[in-house]
Amino acid sequence: MMNRRVFVPHSRPFLGEEEAEVAAGVIRSGHVAQGEHVAALEALFALRYGRAGALAVNSGTAALHLVMAAMGIGNGDEVIIPDYVCSALLNAIRHAGARPVPADIDPHTLTIDTADAAARVTKRTRAIVAVHLFGMPADMDGLMGLGIPVIEDCAQSVGGSYHGRPLGGIGHASAFSFYATKVITSGEGGMALFSSRDESARARDMRDYDNRDDDAVRYNYKMTDIQAAIARIQFRRIDDFIARREKIARRYSAEFSDIDVELPMDVPGRIWFRYVIRLKNESYVESWIQKTGRYGVVCARPVFKPLHRLMGLSGFEKSEDAWNRLVSVPIYPAMKESEIGQVIDAVKMTAKELL
Repeated sequence: MMNRRVFVPHSRPFLGEEEAEVAAGVIRSGHVAQGEHVAALEALFALRYGRAGALAVNSGTAALHLVMAAMGIGNGDEVIIPDYVCSALLNAIRHAGARPVPADIDPHTLTIDTADAAARVTKRTRAIVAVHLFGMPADMDGLMGLGIPVIEDCAQSVGGSYHGRPLGGIGHASAFSFYATKVITSGEGGMALFSSRDESARARDMRDYDNRDDDAVRYNYKMTDIQAAIARIQFRRIDDFIARREKIARRYSAEFSDIDVELPMDVPGRIWFRYVIRLKNESYVESWIQKTGRYGVVCARPVFKPLHRLMGLSGFEKSEDAWNRLVSVPIYPAMKESEIGQVIDAVKMTAKELL
């Protein structure tokens, strides 16, 4: 019988003594703002992803905005995005002054559907954002074949790959998030990567506004050295984090194989940022979340609301179906073996009661 008094959250960061020590060292140094740790983190990302430039910023949203601003995307332009994602994409595009154009998703990968994206291309389309959702690679070959610059959103896919190439090092540019629940974290923070040196330089100029000779629109998107120092330690641990996530996912798939739910796809290059199951009946989602909660396990809808619902649009049947039937089960490197066992028990008992 599981111990129902133990609480297993949906997400939890994996931070240790090494991160605490390096953060304390930065504090003791007296230089806590943007400095040498930020520069070192940028160099690590540029090298790993083979990019012409890397820019550390204070959030993934800021990274996306700077990428688009550096590309010259602005008023009157359109950016195609997957419908089944968080609202950060809407904010970044609107910050740039452009119009977001949602496209439906592939029901199997849950990433943007290339054919639907192609149908939404107009003369105003300036970019397509490929979100590697839940660690699943988007169809980069198909999207890049449309002849529109592709921006990779790697907020949930650090360490993943597509046909042997690292996610984030394939498209025209890419953006990462280091929020508390992401693959690696610095509490808050992000990274923008560029294939163009000119665009990288423009983004760097816009990142902060101080000590400039001209009157131009710039931002305060800087990352602190405290955040960068933590992110550098986390960066070294990426492979360990991914291996731990994969081990948990494989155990889940083995344990849940006899439950009447659709288990997530396992394809080469994906990472297990989320473990998302599809229920047979859309009316079960809220009941599932409530029932697993009674066993001390927090399951959740993996996307709060698809964008078309926020924007008052209709259609998007595959995205709507995903929202109605998908449930995310806790998976993260900080999980103890006892917590993994508790999640398995909670899922099995909930399935027995509900399905």
